[in-house]
Amino acid sequence: MKFTISSTAFSSRLQAMGRVVTPKNNVSILECFVFDVRDGKLTITASDNENTLVSILELSEQDGDTKFAVNAKTVQDAVKEIPEQPLDVYLNEQTMEVTIDYQNGQYRFMAQSAEEFPTPPTLDGEITTITIPSEQLLSGVGRELFATADDTLRPVMNGVFFDVKEGSVTFVASDGHKLACSTIKNIQTEEEGCFILPKKPASLLKSLFGKDEADVTIQFNARNAVFSTPTATLTCRLIEGHYPNYRSVIPQANPNEGTLNRQALLSVLRRVMLFSNVNSALVKLNFDMGNLSISGQDLEFSMSADEKMLCDYNGMPMRIGFKGPFLIDLLNNLQSEEVTFRLSDASRAGVIVPTTQPEGEEVLMLLMPMMLND
Repeated sequence: MKFTISSTAFSSRLQAMGRVVTPKNNVSILECFVFDVRDGKLTITASDNENTLVSILELSEQDGDTKFAVNAKTVQDAVKEIPEQPLDVYLNEQTMEVTIDYQNGQYRFMAQSAEEFPTPPTLDGEITTITIPSEQLLSGVGRELFATADDTLRPVMNGVFFDVKEGSVTFVASDGHKLACSTIKNIQTEEEGCFILPKKPASLLKSLFGKDEADVTIQFNARNAVFSTPTATLTCRLIEGHYPNYRSVIPQANPNEGTLNRQALLSVLRRVMLFSNVNSALVKLNFDMGNLSISGQDLEFSMSADEKMLCDYNGMPMRIGFKGPFLIDLLNNLQSEEVTFRLSDASRAGVIVPTTQPEGEEVLMLLMPMMLND
């Protein structure tokens, strides 16, 4: 049996799908990709037993149908450095030897039967279905990932929460110190529901659908979710449990507002952070009419920094402290030219939003302040 495929298309898809494979898995077949060749297409499957990726590639040529498994790392590394050209892949179905012929050489390695490879669970019971443009799905999930927790005692905080309402989907993530929330409007759904997507499948979405401009159909029940386009599918197990009421922690009345250039603020924060205490990483923001003063200090090493920048501020003068790395992460996950800080007082959470919201979306970030001793 033989099939022919583009080397770059083959390699890029294998690299993306290899992220789900767990090295030295207790189930050896899960260290493999499954190749299913039929009807002029190659279907590649990878799984870690909780998440299953399936992707379809068009073949240039095909001589017969077959299904077999190959070691993921072997085939990934073998084709990664081959420049664009057709690859001829042969399978001896008697000996299970795979041969890959390319312009200047040849690889040979052994395949195995794919019969033991686990099949992903099928959805049953009450199923909710929504359709989201891939670009909006990826930007929404990607914007929230940095705020997820690593909490063994509260596993529901370790993923991205999807809150599906009629005509909209809200993505939320929080670790108790920071919260990221994005709402996508005008979504094709007449049903309501919610689920918590673990971090690993959330990060896999970008590699699987990153260059796919098609809409993504999401189907989910109480335990599993399926994300699919015409050429790719991700099936994953969800985090079970009830997500906290995120809306109750978002302040609704923050009368003090300051608007700043996001990139300029990031540059100032990175400079000031060099002189802040390594353990606390505290940066102090002093808002006043027309400007913002950002400072940090490390008394142990007698270091300090203080820098001012322009700020369109309306409200009472205010001094508030934030953990520097958290604030930098938050700003890095906003794409607008300017950001607006909405503040109440130095002891309450600060809300940070893009001054100009993305079209069809509403983005909000929340950061808890640190105590100031002076």
